[in-house]
Amino acid sequence: MRPKILVVENDQPILQLMELLLKNLGYEPVLIENGIDALQMVRREPPALILLDIMMTPISGWEFLERLRSEPAHKEIPVILFTASATVMERLAQKNDPRLGVLYKPVTPSELKRGIEQFLS
Repeated sequence: MRPKILVVENDQPILQLMELLLKNLGYEPVLIENGIDALQMVRREPPALILLDIMMTPISGWEFLERLRSEPAHKEIPVILFTASATVMERLAQKNDPRLGVLYKPVTPSELKRGIEQFLS
């Protein structure tokens, strides 16, 4: 059974690209366009890992992360922040969370593979 990776991203072309990349890497992608729907999905069927966009509405990726980490059943799910923002590292350092990583857009297939393997190997 292939590990399920939830991609939370509000940009449709990026979602489609991530679906192709993840399938090619041997994972089962689950694609959701906003954090609220993604939280509901995680509660029903937790993924092995979450790729999370930061700049979203109606809740940001940071708010999604706070809500996820506040739920004892889901606080251990690894999350890779998927962003184009250069300032994310400052905030990431403040979190001091070993289950949290970052990939910058645009991501290459090899970067994506390494990022995922860091948490799922």
